[in-house]
Amino acid sequence: MKYLLTSAGIKNASIRTALVNLLGKPIAECSALCIPTGIYALRNGPIMAYQFIAGQEPRCPMCELGWKSLGVLELTALPSLSKDLWVPLIEQTEVLLVNGGDPLFLAYWMRQSGLADLLPSLNGVYVGLSAGSMIMTPNIGQHFVEWTPPTGGDEALGVVDFSIFPHLDHEMLPYNTLAHAERWATSIGHAAYAIDDETALQVVDGRVDVISEGKWKHFTP
Repeated sequence: MKYLLTSAGIKNASIRTALVNLLGKPIAECSALCIPTGIYALRNGPIMAYQFIAGQEPRCPMCELGWKSLGVLELTALPSLSKDLWVPLIEQTEVLLVNGGDPLFLAYWMRQSGLADLLPSLNGVYVGLSAGSMIMTPNIGQHFVEWTPPTGGDEALGVVDFSIFPHLDHEMLPYNTLAHAERWATSIGHAAYAIDDETALQVVDGRVDVISEGKWKHFTP
């Protein structure tokens, strides 16, 4: 699978071009499934889930991009269903659009649903938004821990070998400064990126490319 890990969705022309290049054809010719699960762990989660699914999130465009088809994949429902009902659909889908929310809650349900195990065998494109990007990393750092998984800790899925500090210098998140990102990176203990909402990280076959019309910083251990 190819990965486009964003802070706030397909925010600008550069990130959109990267997405189209990963897809290999126009967005209007591609099928997508959106995953709202992570947002339910936040206050007003059901309202924000609807806004995401309905394409009413202009600050972080994902579902409103003009897909050929768009479905909803709710991870919390999958453990109670036969895999025959949903695995073939995922295998045929060209892109997964994974919403933000609480990263550890989302990572937990990625594992519980079985989707985490399925990802390496898929040929499509994974597009993460905030927490949807953070869960691909080895761990998120204690700074971002709110919902606590049964096993504790801050471990994510470890698909990539770096961590992500999203929403750098966001006007509504006064703690998300570069100084705080630097302290966070020191606690992580491995490579990391701080990215603002105009930035995305493209990962294909282990190669990382920064797609940005904004601010970002790479931290080495």
